[in-house]
Amino acid sequence: MSRAFAYCRVSTADQVTENQRREIEAAGFAIDARRIVEESVSGSVAAMERPGFAKLVDRLESGDVLIVTKLDRLGRNAMDVRATVERLAAAGVRVHCLALGGVDLTSAAGKMTMGVLGAVAEFERDLLIERTQAGLARVKASGKALGRKPALTAEQQDQTRQRLAQGASVAELAREYKTTRQTIMRVRDKGAAKAIA
Repeated sequence: MSRAFAYCRVSTADQVTENQRREIEAAGFAIDARRIVEESVSGSVAAMERPGFAKLVDRLESGDVLIVTKLDRLGRNAMDVRATVERLAAAGVRVHCLALGGVDLTSAAGKMTMGVLGAVAEFERDLLIERTQAGLARVKASGKALGRKPALTAEQQDQTRQRLAQGASVAELAREYKTTRQTIMRVRDKGAAKAIA
């Protein structure tokens, strides 16, 4: 016999899930209080990384139904929502979203909805990549250096290479410049690459 579970999530501790519970009840679902999982966690946290949701998934069995008021209760990232729904569907769990007219996201109509969401998520990801690359190109074209500020100035790097050539050890220079041995070795290797070129 199938069991109904509800997942109610809010983003911050000062918010409450009462409206979500009432919405689920108003939709005609009478869910045992022991099968309502409520948690306060950001939607940006992947569903399976949320303690309450992860425990809920462990309790779900094939034939069970998981009810959420809106897709964003499962997560803000469309790709994470899709992966979560697909994982639950593979376990035989149906996912009902009230905001989508109570559609079962594992049904044919639900799969189509998830397909559209996946396409939108991919589109959003591609746009983000394009904007990021355009921003980096703009910054680079303006002459601004990208990345972290070097641990050693150009002058200190030249001094380091000279001292290494005179026999100073990597560890000794790292202590002197209050940096890591890896930084000194990168300066050494960069100098060797320039010498070859």
